Amino acid sequence: MEPATSEEPATRDELLTAAESYAETVPIGVSLSDIDWECSERAVRRAGACIYDRRTGHVTIRLTWSAYRAFGWEEFTGTIRHELVHAWEFQQFGESGHGARFTEKANELDAPRHCRSFSDARLRLRCSACDWETRRYRASKAVKRPSRRRCGSCGSRYHVEHVESGKQWRTHAGYLVARRKLGDEW
Repeated sequence: MEPATSEEPATRDELLTAAESYAETVPIGVSLSDIDWECSERAVRRAGACIYDRRTGHVTIRLTWSAYRAFGWEEFTGTIRHELVHAWEFQQFGESGHGARFTEKANELDAPRHCRSFSDARLRLRCSACDWETRRYRASKAVKRPSRRRCGSCGSRYHVEHVESGKQWRTHAGYLVARRKLGDEW
């Protein structure tokens, strides 16, 4: 599938205009007139999102500016196709996920089933006893109060690490100290 523009979008408005134009070239049975397009400034791990209003049947596709900047137009068109598959599922079935139906339609359109990460996680949540760990981009409840959580694999307590600085904590007080010491580097 060819990009809808000869030059890569340079602004958020240009990205939305290009995405809408590109969507018209994607052979998928969606009602594009029932889709709104938005640009997200806040998302740190999602390249896009498809939001469905069950009451009205209306769909909004929200594209992440930072992901576009990290990927470039050619790769980002895969994100657009991915979100169009969600829109198709919502419009046809009133629900969407990443299951077999999604996978089949995504394969037809050469759309990725999942979009790759475009940013590095700031935090790492780890089990103190086994090999389990996960990344965190924001200070979730588990990050702020790790002593209240237990590993689903072995039942042990968590500890949290601020990846860039290496600072670690196991309690809410430890989180507060690390956050204060890191200041603007958080």
